[in-house]
Amino acid sequence: MIEPPVWTPEQLEIDRLKASAAFTKERLEEPLEDYLEAFDQYQGYVEELLETTIDLTDLDTPALDVLSDPHLLEVFRYLAAPPISADDYKVLADAKSLSKGHLQRSPADVQRLVAVVRQVLDRRRFAWVVEGREPTEAERNAAVMASAALIAASRTQTGRRTKGKEQQEAAVKVALKELGFTEVASRTIPNISHAPEPGEFCGESVLGTRKGDIIVRLWDHRVMPIECKVSNSSTNSVKRLNNDAAVKAGSWKLDFGLRQVVPSAVLSGVYKLHNLVDAQDRGLTIFWAHDLKPLTDWIASTKP
Repeated sequence: MIEPPVWTPEQLEIDRLKASAAFTKERLEEPLEDYLEAFDQYQGYVEELLETTIDLTDLDTPALDVLSDPHLLEVFRYLAAPPISADDYKVLADAKSLSKGHLQRSPADVQRLVAVVRQVLDRRRFAWVVEGREPTEAERNAAVMASAALIAASRTQTGRRTKGKEQQEAAVKVALKELGFTEVASRTIPNISHAPEPGEFCGESVLGTRKGDIIVRLWDHRVMPIECKVSNSSTNSVKRLNNDAAVKAGSWKLDFGLRQVVPSAVLSGVYKLHNLVDAQDRGLTIFWAHDLKPLTDWIASTKP
């Protein structure tokens, strides 16, 4: 069997710089409209929440209505400093669910959810609440603008990552089809026999105990899970590459054996060289979204 490529630090550095340059170019050319559209949208939701809660002085009376509305719930989580994710919110409030049906049946959960936000309310944005007075017009406007900007920035960043990942996956799938591979249905793959046939691949599927973005069955019958990763900073790259893709690589090799799987990642964005070297040393084969030829050349080489 032909072993997957192992890149020298010098080779990784060349592609790392190319990926970073491509990321910079894309960011500078990115339209401002996405952020502005999100800002306008969330400005309206923040104003609605303030009106509903009488400028946050009454969080209890309209609590169920606020928590049952997806948009107002999101704004409500962003009243905190720092904002609380939906998953963390449930844990902090010991709430089983944030669904409207559950909250209607569980007034105790509603009370705890409100109590969490009240406890960690941003005292800079909403100073009047802490001081027990009505806000000035300037304070209220500033709070609305700051909150809308905070949420819009987060939503835009999330959308950018999702869009980048989707574009990566689409590009990899096109490249595979050009090699003669056929896309088949996603599935759960508890063992190799459940994987696609040689010359086939599927989209996001559970391989062993972990999800893979694209699962390829190479011509030589090995399984090649491909993770598509977009990093917007060198700090973020640790999470996406070393704490996710590289961890999955180790798990898949442990579950299926060193000779049965070729865990891989297609990367774009910003990465630190030592993180790339570490991920490769831990069994992850690295390819780059800006140049898929090494990926397709190696996959083609597995055909007898």
